[in-house]
Amino acid sequence: MKIAILKYNAGNVRSVIFALRRLGVEPVWTDDPVELQSADKVIFPGVGEARSAMQYLRQRGLDVVLKALNQPLLGICLGLQLMCDWTEENDTHGLGTLPYAVKRFRDVRKVPHIGWNAITNVDGGLFSGISNGAFVYFVHSYYAECGTHDAALTEYGVQFASAIQLGNLYAVQFHPEKSGSVGQRILENFLAL
Repeated sequence: MKIAILKYNAGNVRSVIFALRRLGVEPVWTDDPVELQSADKVIFPGVGEARSAMQYLRQRGLDVVLKALNQPLLGICLGLQLMCDWTEENDTHGLGTLPYAVKRFRDVRKVPHIGWNAITNVDGGLFSGISNGAFVYFVHSYYAECGTHDAALTEYGVQFASAIQLGNLYAVQFHPEKSGSVGQRILENFLAL
């Protein structure tokens, strides 16, 4: 099985690579459209700033490639946000593959939201074998508002979509690669799709 990790203007990719290696998978880290299109599954991870990341994707035509993928695509953190229609972060238009708006946390204890938090209303797919209320690890200042394709929800001053699933598109706001055994199971479920 060929797993491609999207290489773009974002950080935190190494931890995803290490998590996959622990599962016995040697991923390809690439921004080559042919490699991405020929992969069995693609992971779109990232920690960074939305506008510069989208600019990188557009300059290289990767936005078009990502929108055309038919195989399972997993967005993680910034990856989820960039799959959405729009993010409040620097008024940035995303790929538009997920019909969600991304807002900045306001009126909460602390921004960014860092640490362990529960996922609720978990719904199949990535969450097979994961119990409602399981804890995962978050690091983010922006969140996807709840919508019709939520696969999990989380509360942090406001309820938000911590996971989204639409067709071949899967996205999580948390970091499965840093979420212990729960995160490992989520990655295993993605690999098994």
